[in-house]
Amino acid sequence: MKVVAAMSGGVDSSIAAALLKEEGYDVTGVTMQLWPGPEEKYGNNGAREKHALNAVNEGKAIAEKLGIPHIAMDFRDIFTEKIIDGFCREYGSGRTPNPCVMCNKYIKFGALLKKALSLGAKYLATGHYARIEKAPYVLRRRPHYLLRKAKDQHKPKDKDRY
Repeated sequence: MKVVAAMSGGVDSSIAAALLKEEGYDVTGVTMQLWPGPEEKYGNNGAREKHALNAVNEGKAIAEKLGIPHIAMDFRDIFTEKIIDGFCREYGSGRTPNPCVMCNKYIKFGALLKKALSLGAKYLATGHYARIEKAPYVLRRRPHYLLRKAKDQHKPKDKDRY
């Protein structure tokens, strides 16, 4: 069964991809390219661009070591529009938005999930500490699933949030 593994280049997402491969899944690693935004709008001292390229290069190198294909997906436009511009708009209006919530909605479980499905994947995996639980209800005649915090309370608190 085909799985797209979101690979940031970090340990958690790399281990998730490795475990899935070990379990016999057909894994494709993907790294989302989110930075930089348009330089003429936000400026760029080169740090964001280096970070973005490092993430892509690390994801690719780890995928190569695991023997799985890797794709860099360019989500810079939607990230700029939905996350950066949205944050600036909300903050400018006196509100304190949480960009992570919007990124999950529009990028990770929006654009990335849509792209994963278009590649024929049945699953999208990340290295985030979470568990999936089948909901006790059905919506539109289909089972629903809930995203829950990890049970392991020894994980860093900032990693337990979603």
